[in-house]
Amino acid sequence: MRKSAFFPADILLPVRADLETWSVIACDQFSSERDYWERVKTTVGNRPSTLHLIVPEVYLDTVDLTQSAGQIGGTMATYLKNGIFKTIENAFIYVERTISDGRVRRGLVGMLDLEDYDYIPGSRALVRASEKTITARLPARIAVRRAAALEVPHIMALIDDRQARVIEPLADKTGDYELLYDFTLMEGGGAIKGWRVPPVDAAHISEALSALTDGDGAQMIIGDGNHSLASAKGYWDEMKTGLPESARENHPARYALVEVNNVYDTAITFEAIHRVVFGIDPDRLLKEMARQLPFDDGGYAVDWVTGDGRGRITIGAGCVGELIELLQSFLEQFVEQTGGTIDYIHGESSLTTLASEAGNIGFLLPTMDKSDFFKTVLTGGVFPKKSFSIGHARDKRYYLDCRAIRPGLKNPTAPVKALLADG
Repeated sequence: MRKSAFFPADILLPVRADLETWSVIACDQFSSERDYWERVKTTVGNRPSTLHLIVPEVYLDTVDLTQSAGQIGGTMATYLKNGIFKTIENAFIYVERTISDGRVRRGLVGMLDLEDYDYIPGSRALVRASEKTITARLPARIAVRRAAALEVPHIMALIDDRQARVIEPLADKTGDYELLYDFTLMEGGGAIKGWRVPPVDAAHISEALSALTDGDGAQMIIGDGNHSLASAKGYWDEMKTGLPESARENHPARYALVEVNNVYDTAITFEAIHRVVFGIDPDRLLKEMARQLPFDDGGYAVDWVTGDGRGRITIGAGCVGELIELLQSFLEQFVEQTGGTIDYIHGESSLTTLASEAGNIGFLLPTMDKSDFFKTVLTGGVFPKKSFSIGHARDKRYYLDCRAIRPGLKNPTAPVKALLADG
């Protein structure tokens, strides 16, 4: 019997906060551009903001994650106690995001059942990962979730809806929907609007999603936030072992808040995530690359950039995913043997700036055709980590909506001390 893995949720939205300073971009963006996040910190100041509920990756080498998890949990408790949120009960939110080039990306916010999700390559689950999950990265993220009363997601799940039956029909109905928010996103992120989807249309969404699944096919594939969702899954697997079967069905930690998008939305584009290697000898790296990788004039073109100039190499591979796997494996082995670090950069201009510094080299990767996205995963494959990005860095999902992941946290102004100590 076909089913949907995606459900309406009790979604928390801030009502006692300026939405423009509340919403900040996903924590894994601008990870080598500290000045971006310093500007965000200045803009936000001490105002209520999702900035205080995350750790931007640019600061990971300078913060104590255990201490940060405790601070984030305390901030969540304060926000709940002070009545920052209102609850949009049992609802989907239809979202229109105007991205930096003016196109509008349509999405739907709700919750995924983690029992229907698996990140293991070759899984036949309804919801699957698109990239290789690095399990060593999960324990620290699970620890943060374990200490949190809320989840603040940047996860984007993609559906293969070529006939546009699930999300797109909602665009013509917004005149009859309750408008929940409409504001400009900071730092050139465009703008966003969100409407509450009424129950009758929510039922149609579930039916349309179920119809997308045939046989043992996937209903959704995670495009952004793969490790965040894997961490939510790990926390739920940890939680459910101590719960009776009767308590598992509706436990809030069983679900994860995500935004669903149609891969064929005209505003969905797959942007390459480039590589910069810091603190090495670029000439030595290029010589080793020529020795170890299968250079092929008919292969995929990869441009390299240093402070002394740029050039092009072509690497033989059967698909973009294989190309990235070859390059990634080589770079990881090189820095392990010689020192240096690798970072993952969105946008050619950012890469050029970073790669131009002495001792650095950048690699500009080709873009993947979106038609290959579902095909790759459905045939049992996954992409290497940081293979692609859905849009430019500024077009990534901003943190905005939240959801309680603790039992009993129905009323957002309820006492939270006991809840924070639970589990």
